[in-house]
Amino acid sequence: MSLPPRDLVMDVSIESKIRLIYYFCRMQLPQAQLSLVRFRDHVERMRGLYQDKGNDAQWGLFLQGLHSLDTYLAAACLENDQPSWELLMFDARVSRDGSTLMDALRRRAVRLHPGKAKEQDEAIDSFWGFLLAGEVEGSPPVLQRYDGHRPLVPWLVRVFHNWQVSKLRQRRVETEDIYGDDFLPAPETPASDERWHRAFCEAATRWLQQLAEKDLILLGLLWRYRVNQRTAAGVLRIHEGTISRRIAHLAEDCKRFVASQMRQADWTGDDLTSLLKSEMASILLDEPRLSIDHLARVLRAKGESISLELLSSDGQLNRGA
Repeated sequence: MSLPPRDLVMDVSIESKIRLIYYFCRMQLPQAQLSLVRFRDHVERMRGLYQDKGNDAQWGLFLQGLHSLDTYLAAACLENDQPSWELLMFDARVSRDGSTLMDALRRRAVRLHPGKAKEQDEAIDSFWGFLLAGEVEGSPPVLQRYDGHRPLVPWLVRVFHNWQVSKLRQRRVETEDIYGDDFLPAPETPASDERWHRAFCEAATRWLQQLAEKDLILLGLLWRYRVNQRTAAGVLRIHEGTISRRIAHLAEDCKRFVASQMRQADWTGDDLTSLLKSEMASILLDEPRLSIDHLARVLRAKGESISLELLSSDGQLNRGA
């Protein structure tokens, strides 16, 4: 493929390095579709961003520090390539703990909006839109601010967190500081509540571990992916009305199980609602069988696949492995 001439002066060795990076990325991410010409356009744009921040943006140094696969994936997403979006949401990882971007954003939303499922959902849904459209008219999309010189997923999580903290501060909501680290430290629990906090978490974890696979799939679809009940009914091949009854049964079963376990530890509280609201979301996030990887394997075995359609308004799953 022959590249067109550019206004920017670029010697042959730089052209060759960009080609090598491009074809390396094509081999590593064959499902993502991006032309060499558009890849080079995005690399040049990212170099400009990097230089605007006061960095030495000589081509050799810039390409040497480039996160190649992250750059390629971000560029392909900006070109609105659907397989690339699916890679970003479901396969790209936070380097520290291996979480997917979906899991990392959900975990952060739970931390910033504890016990407020609607606000958690709105925060994540809005963020996806801002990746390509920008928060307000005329503002650059989030992905266009990525300069290729840092891991993409931790950077997106940090941008999401800082954006949410700013919104909370505008509403004068007390929240945690903006941290430079990839993930926030765990919030401290008052010493007087530590025993019951730990007892609740242990009991709720045991309840999850003894659930049948069909119940875990239901929790994963409705809670992690927020699909509608019709879609969940289709995946589990049961009537939609059964879903509502099953959800109510699981909620009551969880309360009974956890209360029983905590009474054995001398719990005398009458109501677990506050603990359920503040702790259950984090427990669900930490359950290995509710991870995106595990749910994806189970769904593939059922002839379903996780895709962007899973997050659409009609909640339809892709058919076929």
